[in-house]
Amino acid sequence: MRVIEKRVTLSRRGFLKGGGMAALGVGALSTATLMMPADEALAANFKVLGAANGKTLLQLARDIFPHDRISDRYYLQALEPLEAQAAQDDKLKALLTEGVAALDRLAKLRFKKAYTELPKESDRLSLLYVIEHGAFFQKVKGHLVTGFYDNKAVWPLFGYEGSSWEKGGYINRGFDDIDWLDNDA
Repeated sequence: MRVIEKRVTLSRRGFLKGGGMAALGVGALSTATLMMPADEALAANFKVLGAANGKTLLQLARDIFPHDRISDRYYLQALEPLEAQAAQDDKLKALLTEGVAALDRLAKLRFKKAYTELPKESDRLSLLYVIEHGAFFQKVKGHLVTGFYDNKAVWPLFGYEGSSWEKGGYINRGFDDIDWLDNDA
């Protein structure tokens, strides 16, 4: 049986390589981007829908599929194709912008704040329960299911090793290596 190492290992070479790439990335960023909060900097990537709509969509994505240990950049990667589709499809762009506007109106009506300004997750979720059967929510949720969970960069963060058939199947890979199942079961 194969035993899987659950810790993330980092070699000196990997650290130096990552540090060098980070230094190049920071050097390429503008000072205006560096002065922004992280969520606003990520939302600034939304050129078609706009930064304000992007910030709301990013928060919406985190609220629909909440994973505290997953960085916003993975949610952004899941939303980027949706924005690219919106650039080509005016109906989709209208659905997304009107959906964000309706969500903000609902938040301001109930809590006197925009959706992204609500600090309590329970308040934001109460709004999502109101819109969950609408076309806007279903479109974003449906897109995120595949856009987020099919991202191979996210899989190790969940402990998922990926497809097994290319590697001989589960029998030859230690099918019983799960640590979250009780031994008594």
